[in-house]
Amino acid sequence: MNEFENNAYFWQKIDTLFLSSGFNLTKKKGETHDTFKNLIYPTDYGKMQCNNDQGISIYAGSGDRNKVTALIIAADILAKELDVKVLAGCNADEEDTILRFLNQTDYQKTVLIRRGNELPSWGFTDN
Repeated sequence: MNEFENNAYFWQKIDTLFLSSGFNLTKKKGETHDTFKNLIYPTDYGKMQCNNDQGISIYAGSGDRNKVTALIIAADILAKELDVKVLAGCNADEEDTILRFLNQTDYQKTVLIRRGNELPSWGFTDN
């Protein structure tokens, strides 16, 4: 693995952003999407407060919701954007269910980035 990929310093910044921003849950597990009634939320869902009007999507699992467990990157051809989604407190089964939920349409496809804990060699000093 390239030492710049998925390292602990990246996740440290994600944790700082996540914990300092706060989030509001707007959908409970099992509720339907407002626009697409056939989509049922696989976990609790909300938005992380940030400097843009839309916020960052949060999928909150059954574990510790103060810990980011993974990120999802979505390529949406209808919106013509890439979108980052945060998974907090999600176990492997919940991650899989969220991926299936987000990949139901041909207009959006996603990939999962699981939390890494590797420390890159450039992060160490001899002092």
